[in-house]
Amino acid sequence: MRTLLLILIASFILAACKSAPSGRYTQQQDTAPNHVAKVPETLDAVPKYEAYRMFNSRPYKVLGKHYTPLTSGKGFEEVGYASWYGQKFHGHLTSNGETYNMFAMSAAHKTLPLPSYVRVTNLDNDKQAIVRVNDRGPFHDNRIIDLSYAAAVKLGYHNKGTAKVKIEVIHFDPENNVTVGVNPTVSYDEYIGIAPLPSASSSEVAASASAQSDNLQQTSMSLDGYFIQVAALSNQKKAESISNVLSALYQVPTHMPVVGNVYKLQLGPIEDEALAHELLEQLKQNGYPQAYKIKQTL
Repeated sequence: MRTLLLILIASFILAACKSAPSGRYTQQQDTAPNHVAKVPETLDAVPKYEAYRMFNSRPYKVLGKHYTPLTSGKGFEEVGYASWYGQKFHGHLTSNGETYNMFAMSAAHKTLPLPSYVRVTNLDNDKQAIVRVNDRGPFHDNRIIDLSYAAAVKLGYHNKGTAKVKIEVIHFDPENNVTVGVNPTVSYDEYIGIAPLPSASSSEVAASASAQSDNLQQTSMSLDGYFIQVAALSNQKKAESISNVLSALYQVPTHMPVVGNVYKLQLGPIEDEALAHELLEQLKQNGYPQAYKIKQTL
């Protein structure tokens, strides 16, 4: 009897440990972004053929439930409730090994192959978004997909927790044949002609992102405020690459003064000191422990 009691106590402690914060996320409750320099970009993800990552195809167990990922998303449709996730997970790794960006058009699903492209329709207002599924979740019985904050903005439910949606996988095979949900498979040319989906090429999307980054950098040169010094590098291309990534990830302008042969990578300006401090703490937790805050008048 005593042995049984000890086992039960040990099981309770183990369960409590599993439900307690692991330290990976500094927030216990998820929130919308606390600092947004502008309205999130809501340009749809551009579907294309991507080979599934096999290490995400193995069965797994979360919160006592077993899940078996699908071997293909072709022909998949589902109706249910979508939630969204934001600040708590921003900057951390997804199940696909990528960095979660709440301002990108992405999503999490329990069993779809990773990565998958999905058209999501909000059944309350008929708004649509196309997202790239690169994460696992949501692990709630009454939710079928977890969308990024930007996708929730596009679908018009970011001010509330959930929305009833229909999701349809946009499946590309290696020959560029396309199947949207349960619709017949068509060629890529037919798909472009009949589907109300984005026709922008990846290069156009990249060019748009580059132009936005240039605008953010130009803006930073004309305003006073707080800046976060992230790094100092002698390699200009590496500094510019990190600058573009951080600007997109944190939706903050970048500033990169050159002193001698050193490029000082800074994020800002940020007018509110409290928001600047919060961004600094996030950067320190997400791989930039040497970052620090400065007050600058340009």
